[in-house]
Amino acid sequence: MPLLDRLKQELDRAGKAAQDAFDDGKTRLEAFRTRQLADKAAQSLGYAVYRAKMSGRDLDAATFDRLSATLETHDTEAARLEAEIELRRQQSAASRASSSPSEDSPTSAS
Repeated sequence: MPLLDRLKQELDRAGKAAQDAFDDGKTRLEAFRTRQLADKAAQSLGYAVYRAKMSGRDLDAATFDRLSATLETHDTEAARLEAEIELRRQQSAASRASSSPSEDSPTSAS
């Protein structure tokens, strides 16, 4: 029976590692896509300012507010996701560090 318990424990651990990797990949992809949206918003803002200046006028406040709000929203969300990824990485490293000594500790044989 101890063999079956050990097998179940290892399968549970492997399942958790696979789920963690899946969640991490999903968050990274979401952060990448959100960063792309922020880049597109910054590009739109830059184009709007450029076009306004080229036509000899200033960018109207409503357009500036709309474009900058979009940029800020995407940038904030991307930063939140990147912080989540970093936190998850740190927790994973701490988890590995705390479990390694117990798994790798030599047994005393006399």
